Amino acid sequence: VQLVESGGGMVQSGGSLRLSCAAAGFTFSSEDMSWVRQAPGKGPEWVSAINAAGGSTYYADSVKGRFTNSRDNAKNTLYLQMNSLKLEDTTLYYCASGLAPFGTWGQGTQVTGSS
Repeated sequence: VQLVESGGGMVQSGGSLRLSCAAAGFTFSSEDMSWVRQAPGKGPEWVSAINAAGGSTYYADSVKGRFTNSRDNAKNTLYLQMNSLKLEDTTLYYCASGLAPFGTWGQGTQVTGSS
């Protein structure tokens, strides 16, 4: 089982980024998926989840209305579109299989704020 995130980078406050998570080694289309973020010295914070078919999405209050979780089961890929980014959104983002408690985690992709 492997999850590989990409798409992180530097972004200004109010900017946008789209994260991707490429999945391999399991039946992606049968698995609920989640996004989790973690700031240095803090515990993981659940960000969003999506069901296996992609028809239902769930968001933390802190990102609701700004982030959109989606998936392309034909491409075995999960996405997180992040708009209206705030300073507090700049941290390390992980995709994870399943819902809490999560299964496999990716290695993470860093979102960094720029002035």
